[in-house]
Amino acid sequence: MPEQRRISGEERRALIVRAAGKVFGREGYAGARIEDIAAAAHVTKPIVYRHFDSKQALYMALLEAHEADLPSFIQAIDPQGLEADQLVRAILEHWFDYVRENQHAWFMLFRDRSGDDEIQALRRRVNLRAREVIAAFITQYADGRIPAGQVEPTAEALTNGLAGLALWWIDNPDVPKEVPVDVGTRLVTSAL
Repeated sequence: MPEQRRISGEERRALIVRAAGKVFGREGYAGARIEDIAAAAHVTKPIVYRHFDSKQALYMALLEAHEADLPSFIQAIDPQGLEADQLVRAILEHWFDYVRENQHAWFMLFRDRSGDDEIQALRRRVNLRAREVIAAFITQYADGRIPAGQVEPTAEALTNGLAGLALWWIDNPDVPKEVPVDVGTRLVTSAL
């Protein structure tokens, strides 16, 4: 019988985070139980608590990870030699891959309303960070076509439009990725 490899604490933590994302995405903060997260990660409750002090800490860690990932969608694409629509399309191709892999983040941010004031504040902070990232993109690539006073509300409209598009695609998993990428590209480039 082959010997089972013992996984590292870092690998175990990643398994817990992945399982927690699925459980929180399905059940919301209020409905999720540590027992269910532990079972989904194939660990015990004490192992979960060894990595995270509480259910709230685990939930917030997932939201904070999503917040940290926000700039990476733009930073991952080299804009050199790309027209605006090509750049936007490349960014959205990358972003929709992330959406598919991290569906829980959209459920946690836009469909789950449970959680205490600290969780609500973190959700708002993540949304504000998304708007900041898009506002910086607009400022860099709109070549002054958008008046300075309209950059932030334009970023807000795009942030909400793209979030809605992501949720729609999650709800319609048989739709090819090209459809939301095309729609998102048209939406963003028309705003630039």
